[in-house]
Amino acid sequence: MKLTNPTSIQVGLLGMGTVGTGVFNVLMRNQSEIMRRAGCGIEVTMVADLDTERAKSLVGPNVQVVADARAIIANPDIAVVVELIGGYGIAKQLVLEAIEAGKHVVTANKALLAVHGTEIFAAAQRKGVMVAFEAAVAGGIPIIKALREGLSANRIEWVAGIINGTTNFILSEMRDKGLDFDVALKEAQRLGYAEADPTFDIQGVDAAHKAALMSAIAFGVPVQFEKAYIEGITALGAQDIRYAEQLGYRIKLLGITKKTAKGIELRVHPSLVPAKRLIANVEGAMNAVMVHCDALGTTLYYGKGAGSEPTASAVIADLVDIARLNTANAAQRVPYLAFQPDAIDNTPVLDMGQVVTSYYLRLNVADEAGVLASVTSILAKLDISIDAVLQREADEVGGEGATQTDLIILTHDCVESQMNLALAQMQQLTTVLSPITRIRKEELV
Repeated sequence: MKLTNPTSIQVGLLGMGTVGTGVFNVLMRNQSEIMRRAGCGIEVTMVADLDTERAKSLVGPNVQVVADARAIIANPDIAVVVELIGGYGIAKQLVLEAIEAGKHVVTANKALLAVHGTEIFAAAQRKGVMVAFEAAVAGGIPIIKALREGLSANRIEWVAGIINGTTNFILSEMRDKGLDFDVALKEAQRLGYAEADPTFDIQGVDAAHKAALMSAIAFGVPVQFEKAYIEGITALGAQDIRYAEQLGYRIKLLGITKKTAKGIELRVHPSLVPAKRLIANVEGAMNAVMVHCDALGTTLYYGKGAGSEPTASAVIADLVDIARLNTANAAQRVPYLAFQPDAIDNTPVLDMGQVVTSYYLRLNVADEAGVLASVTSILAKLDISIDAVLQREADEVGGEGATQTDLIILTHDCVESQMNLALAQMQQLTTVLSPITRIRKEELV
C-alpha cells in the first residue's frame, strides 16, 4: 500500500499482549519524536485481540478493538499490519493475507520467518510491500539493521551471539551460585524468565530460529532453519561450569554462523568462550551478538533481548522505516535479506560432521595408572592434538576414599567427524565410567 505524502500512517496491531502493549505505549509516549524522524505520524487505529475487553482497557476509546484479525486486513485505511501473535499457524495465514491485500507487515515472529520466510518474502516481493522483522532477533538490539545496512560494505565472515535470554540467565545462575541445571531452570521460571514449557529455549530451538535469519542476511542465502545443528543446555552440569572457569573460560549457548570455503556453518550449542572476551561477560537475561567482517573487523551489539518496551523499540523502528520508504519504488528499498533477490545463492549449509572447531572433554574415569595414556593415545591416532589437561584428585571429585575422578581435556581444532570417532573409541575403554561430556570451544577471534 503506497500513500502520497501521508500526514499519518494507520497501523493495525494483531495481538495486544506484552509486546503489543509496549508498542502502543511507546508510540503514544514518543509521538512527537517519532514524527520528527519518520516525516509523518504513525497511529495505531485498530487492534485485534480475543480478549477485547482487556484490549479496550489498554488502548482507550479512540482505537477500534476487534476480535477478528481479518477485520484489520480488510480495512482499506490500514497501511501496516503488525503481527505479534507468534507461532507458525494462524500467524502465517494472516501475514500472507495482509501481504496479498497490499499491506506492509512488521513482525517479531522469528519462528514464522525461520520456517516460512522464503515463502513470505517471495509473496511480499510480488506485491511490492515491505516485511520488516528487526524485533525477531535479539529483541531491541538493532542487529538486523546492522547486518543488512550498516555492514553492507563488508564481507561478513562469521556471526556468533547469545540470542536467548532464558538460557543465558540459567547459565549465569549455574556459574554464580553453583546450581545444577534443574534448580536454575526452576528459578528462571519463578522469576518469569522461562515459560512453563521452556522447551524451545533450553533445547536451543529459539536461538536456532534467530541464527537462521542472521545467517541468511549475513551471507545472502535462503533462510535454512531446517539445516541448522541444534543442541541445548539440558546436559550441562554444574561441574562443567566450574571446570571451564578454572581453565579461563565461561560456557554460553551460542548461535553461530560462519562462511567457509566448503560452505556455511549454522549451529547452536553450548560453547566455551574465553573469559576475557566481552561476550563471555554478558550475564543474566541480556543478549549480545558479535559480527566479524573483513573491513571493519569485529563488532559487538549488546542489550535487552526481550521485554515489552525493548522489543517495542525494534517494532517501532521498523514502522519508522516503512513510513520513510512508503512512497519509494519497491526496487529501491533495502532487500528483505540484504542481498538483491536475484543475487541470493545456494551456498550449502555444512553437516555438523564437517565443522572444524576445538573441544572441551570431561571424562569420569577410574583413578588408576595408565588412564590418561590410553585416552591421549586415541586422540593422537586420530590426529587430534591436546591444548590442556586438567586432572582432578579423586577425593576432590568423590570425597575421601573415592576410586574415580574427572579428567578434563581441551583440544586444538579438528574436524567434528574425527572427534566423533575419538569419543566412540574412548567411551569403550573400561576405565571410562560414564558418558563423556563434549562441549565445543570458540575463541571468537
